[in-house]
Amino acid sequence: MIPRLKIAYEKEIVTKLMSKLSVKNRNEVPKIEKIILNMGLGEDALDNKKLKICADDMALIAGQRPVITKFKKSISNFKTRKGSNAGIKVTLRGYKMYEFIDRLVNIALPRIKDFRGLSSKGIDDSNNYSFGIKEHIIFPEVNFDKVDKIRGLDITIVTSSKVKNGTVELLKEFNFPLVDKKNWGRNGKNKRNTKELKTNKISQKIRQKKSGSEKDY
Repeated sequence: MIPRLKIAYEKEIVTKLMSKLSVKNRNEVPKIEKIILNMGLGEDALDNKKLKICADDMALIAGQRPVITKFKKSISNFKTRKGSNAGIKVTLRGYKMYEFIDRLVNIALPRIKDFRGLSSKGIDDSNNYSFGIKEHIIFPEVNFDKVDKIRGLDITIVTSSKVKNGTVELLKEFNFPLVDKKNWGRNGKNKRNTKELKTNKISQKIRQKKSGSEKDY
């Protein structure tokens, strides 16, 4: 069965992006080529039992078995040895890629506590988008009772876009909740709304003082 997002991309999203990006040729419209899920395990990667549990969870999340990644260099400060296990990784293409996007955007991300969107600053020089998830249990496929430890994972969306704006518009068409983080404070409150609220309070106090002085008069 063809994923609904693939059908939507071919029938609707391509046309919208051609208009937004001023592209005349359909083949020049950016598309998602693959999605890479990576979970670094640190010292737990040396424990075969924990490694298997994480691999099983990743298989449930991605819909296919992950591969074990290895350290390419030995770094004494990080206690890593060349060739030893580093973590697990999955690369999704085709139908499984579209199915994962659908579950990620519509089910997993809304389950994040106090979720306020994804930062639009995660686009690199190759116009690919990367972001991290702190808790892998946001995916409903993972059985919380069988999880030994809550782990994070990195997600990289590889696109064919030649410009950053093309990547942003492409992800927005797939309903990725991208936001500009510069307007958010450390406590998660919108700085603009906070300033407007303070301004309204000050003007309200001025009105109260004026009305009070008029009554005294």
